[in-house]
Amino acid sequence: MLNVHNLTVSFMGTDLFSGITFKLNKGDRIGLIGKNGAGKSTLLKVLSKDIESSGGTMAFDKDVKMGFLRQDIDFVEGRTILEEAYQAFEEIKEIELKLDEINEQLATRTDYESEAYTQLIHDLTDNTERYELLGGYNYQGDTEKILQGLGFQREDFDKLTDTFSGGWRMRIELAKLLLQNNDILLLDEPTNHLDIESIIWLENFLKGYAGAIVLVSHDKMFLDNVTNRTIEISLGQIYDYKKPYSQFLLLRGEIKEKQLQAQKNQEKEIKQKQQLIDKFKAKASKASMAQSLMKQLDKVERIEVDQDDNAAMNVRFAISKEPGKIIVEAENLCKSYGDKHVLEGIDLLIERNSKIAFVGQNGQGKSTLAKMMVGEIPFEGSLKLGHNVQLGYFAQNQSEELPPEKTVLEIMEDAATDTNRMRVRDMLGSFLFGGDAVDKKAKVLSGGERNRLALCKLLLQPFNVLIMDEPTNHLDIASKTVLKEALNNFNGTLIVVSHDRDFLQGLTTTVYGFKDKEIKEYLGDIDYFLEQHKMESLRDAEKRTVVKEEKTSDKKEAYQLSKEQEKQLKKLKNKLSNIETEISKLESEIEKSDLELAENYDEVSARPNFFEKYKAKKAKLDTLMEDWEKVEAEVSNFS
Repeated sequence: MLNVHNLTVSFMGTDLFSGITFKLNKGDRIGLIGKNGAGKSTLLKVLSKDIESSGGTMAFDKDVKMGFLRQDIDFVEGRTILEEAYQAFEEIKEIELKLDEINEQLATRTDYESEAYTQLIHDLTDNTERYELLGGYNYQGDTEKILQGLGFQREDFDKLTDTFSGGWRMRIELAKLLLQNNDILLLDEPTNHLDIESIIWLENFLKGYAGAIVLVSHDKMFLDNVTNRTIEISLGQIYDYKKPYSQFLLLRGEIKEKQLQAQKNQEKEIKQKQQLIDKFKAKASKASMAQSLMKQLDKVERIEVDQDDNAAMNVRFAISKEPGKIIVEAENLCKSYGDKHVLEGIDLLIERNSKIAFVGQNGQGKSTLAKMMVGEIPFEGSLKLGHNVQLGYFAQNQSEELPPEKTVLEIMEDAATDTNRMRVRDMLGSFLFGGDAVDKKAKVLSGGERNRLALCKLLLQPFNVLIMDEPTNHLDIASKTVLKEALNNFNGTLIVVSHDRDFLQGLTTTVYGFKDKEIKEYLGDIDYFLEQHKMESLRDAEKRTVVKEEKTSDKKEAYQLSKEQEKQLKKLKNKLSNIETEISKLESEIEKSDLELAENYDEVSARPNFFEKYKAKKAKLDTLMEDWEKVEAEVSNFS
């Protein structure tokens, strides 16, 4: 589908990457990884022909269609969500207009015997056949299904896109791409603005995608669940392996170990030959032998070891002073935006040293509650902060609020106090802003660099309670790992709003699920929440079935099951119960494996056949979920 050969991109005389060569085949789902600023988004822009490369060639197969999810999008104002999503079907919409014009002419003209009228009939037939071939009778249903999968409600469809935030508009753009049947999909951080449920839906969609995908993501679980190949950009070069992210890391480590051993053996041989050369060249009788050995050494191709970019942030969140036992106490909290009620009757008690995750679909009030806690927005009800509570707040759009014309150093100095102004450069260095990087203006920083700067700026103020709203957006995997470790070592109270399952694993001990204007507490981490949430969804489906049966039995002419049918129904329900038990058991095993990986990745991943067994469990879980849906549907047929 695409051949890339010796691709080079340079800025201001410096190569961002050089001599990159790879081939993209149908069915490839590539995870493009690397540190912030390595050139991942730039490579996508080159592949999409948004920008030109400095050297090299790209060869596409004939008639290849390519879609690109960019970080910045520009919508035409005045369109509804459905109207904007329908822009994915450009040819279908054009044919619809033609068919309308043809049908209008056929309805008004009376020259039935003329050539022009006959031509209209032919045009109607041709356009109708083309319309059907392109899926013209299905595209509206497909559009609604994908919009709902990405988190939109049916009542949102006729609302103007202008009334939605950038994150929701990004979802509309993603929906358009998924509807276009492109041969190649280029996705730049598609999960950044998605909640957990939408991410899981997108994972399942992309796993069944027939074309090729190149995606930039810093979500390890998303990469492992979607990709079958990994390309890492590091220090201007690429490392390409046909493995998903976690397996790529293992393989990359094994290859580097072999390279080191081979290099060590080669250096030993070279040293021995050099000693012989030094010994022989001093003797006339051995001079020819020395020359022969020197020629052999000249021909030796030196073994090189892959270089790693090991630069990492150095983050430590220090607690300012000890607060009281109660951090936040709230009663009957309510918040509305116009006619839209987001939170109603919320009672909340957060104690010192709690580690809490806020999760749920977008628009359910997670960020709203965080803003209420820090006093950023008004609300109804009572909310009190405890004794000595000092809040540190990282807003979801904090990195976007940085003054674009100011330099990194100026932004930090403006936020500094007299006590820490002298430490600003050291702090910036620990967040990878060393040397000339402090003189960069905010407007030229990458998304990850802006997030790092916003995190660094946060440390200038004292706090003992840390509220973080989507802190991992745009951060590379290495930076997220460092941040997670720093938060695990934080001795204060932590509240994190996040959709990143891998980041939340083992980080928090309580999850607050936001749904339908209410909050439900789950005493466990994100894996426990997802397990309970899934089982609740299963129980909800069962309840709907029971209610349906009860309503049917109330009718005077109720349908009575025969003994054989009752026997069959009981058998199906037992089967359903057994499947649910298996699902619960398997999810617990997977959760245990995930926790072990998070705590000691190297040791656990070295176990014989670990990833094969892990993958088999995941596959079995998928099969069980499909079996559950089939059996549940059979049970429903009896209602």
